[in-house]
Amino acid sequence: MRRMNINRRFALGLGTVAAATAVLGSGSASAQTEDEPEIERFPTTAERSRKKVAQVYKRQVRKAKGTWSSYITVADPNGACRAAVEENADQVVEAYSVNKIAVAVAVLDKVDRGLIKLTDRVEVTQAIVIQDTDGIFGLDGAYPSSVTVGHALAALLTVSDNTAVRLSGLVCPALELNEILRSKGFVHTQVVPVANPNRFFLGTTTPREMHTMLQKLVEGSLLSPASTQYVLNILRSLTSFTDGARLNLSSNERLRVATKAGWFDDGRNEAGVMFSEDGRPILIYSLFASGTFAGDKAANDENFSFTHPAVGARAELGRTMYDAVLKITTTKPKHNPTVYRMVNGG
Repeated sequence: MRRMNINRRFALGLGTVAAATAVLGSGSASAQTEDEPEIERFPTTAERSRKKVAQVYKRQVRKAKGTWSSYITVADPNGACRAAVEENADQVVEAYSVNKIAVAVAVLDKVDRGLIKLTDRVEVTQAIVIQDTDGIFGLDGAYPSSVTVGHALAALLTVSDNTAVRLSGLVCPALELNEILRSKGFVHTQVVPVANPNRFFLGTTTPREMHTMLQKLVEGSLLSPASTQYVLNILRSLTSFTDGARLNLSSNERLRVATKAGWFDDGRNEAGVMFSEDGRPILIYSLFASGTFAGDKAANDENFSFTHPAVGARAELGRTMYDAVLKITTTKPKHNPTVYRMVNGG
């Protein structure tokens, strides 16, 4: 396991570097040939949708370069998830802020068991606030204060607030968090404890495990119905990450994509769920990229926007994935998004 100097987002995860070896699956990107005819933009079958996603994934990854570990599935009409892309899907990777989904799952598991409430309050002291350039708690400038657990989770999953990681640790310490995740079958999706039991690095996952976590979430087998709706509502918010898979989507289209990105050092990651027109989870993506990308490495390492090669690749792929499942549906449970409502104060 390689260790990095913690210089920017210093409360975040460490893990292993993704290998470059491709794992081939049915309809996988690696099976596409250079001269294959372009698949239509709006396929009308799940199999054609998978081929379209695989085709564009291969093209964008080749352009962006770097080392990718990915797992993307499109659901058949009967609800079965089948792989469109399966590349290094079992490689243990550094999750970075994508693992904030796992943190939220552990906290909400305790809510479901009646051990804590979303309305419980946690103290925001000056000592707990990370003075970074992400999130909102570092911008307050007035401490101490207190917020609810629900407020902390909303900040954790929308603006990816790093202080919110520490606030989550106040109600779900690192060792307990890892045990909750293991009890749900996530042996590689683990945070890294430190001397302070309420703090941790965000740790590791695998593309397949993160995919499974999202799949269980939308199928209703991970959390209670109330907690499931709660976390999906946050991840689909227009406030949540928009530079990657949601960049080229309209506001209403973005509301049908639940996503969480993560970045640190040379890593650029994102995982999420796309919903069909009738509100059913039909495509799940789990994308982890690191290493040397196209262009200047020093500039890339300090660039976390869509102009980074890997993030730009996810943006192009995001539009493709959305369009690829627009004309198909599945039998999975519905999760209708909140309708966007404009407000001008008042």
